[in-house]
This record gives sequence, structure tokens and C-alpha cells, in this order.
Amino acid sequence: MRLYSFEKLEVWKLSRELTKHIYSLSKGFPDDEKFGLTSQIRRAVISVTSNIAEGSSRKSGKEQARFTEIAFGSLLEILNQLIAATDLQYISNEEVNQLRPLIEEIGNKLNKLKEAQLSRLK
Repeated sequence: MRLYSFEKLEVWKLSRELTKHIYSLSKGFPDDEKFGLTSQIRRAVISVTSNIAEGSSRKSGKEQARFTEIAFGSLLEILNQLIAATDLQYISNEEVNQLRPLIEEIGNKLNKLKEAQLSRLK
């Protein structure tokens, strides 16, 4: 079985872990958020892994870096939505604080990946 290049990336693997956490956590959101915050945060977390994967298919480092930027934007969107969920008392600050180190690690790795992709231009 062939592994695609994105499947070998640690940042993609960590983002999959975050996906599992977000889906589990958002199960506890109120039913009336099914098409609101629950849907939004789940789409954002899937966007991280999807953009890493899609970017890996691009030929130029500049194109790859653009998808990595989008993945980073989705990551920050997730953090914002987690903060909103605490404001709405759907989750606790402790639950967000448990995810912050993983979010930070993914963010750092996305930035390093983008730097590597852009260095191919030089």
C-alpha cells in the first residue's frame, strides 16, 4: 500500500489527533448548536488536515505554502471557537487548556512546513 507524502507528515498526524478531540468534545454541545458552532468547529478541524493533504499535491512550493497558510487559519479558527464555547458555557476552560499545547504544536509545525515549502523557491 502506497503512503502519500502528507501521510508521513507529523503535523498531519497531530492534526488527526486534534480532529478526534474536537469531535468528542463537540458531542457535548447543545442540540440546537448542531448546525451552528458544532458544525463550524468540525468543519474547521477537518479543514486543517484537508488543506495539508491538498497542498501536498501541488507542484510549486508557493502553492503548497498557500494551503499550509489556510490550514493555519483554520487552526486559529478552532481556537477561537473553543473560546466561544467556553463563553457559552458548553465546555470548561480546563478542556480548552488541555488542547492548547496540541494546537500550539500543530501551529509551530505548520509554520515550519510553510518555511520549508517557501525555501524551495530560492
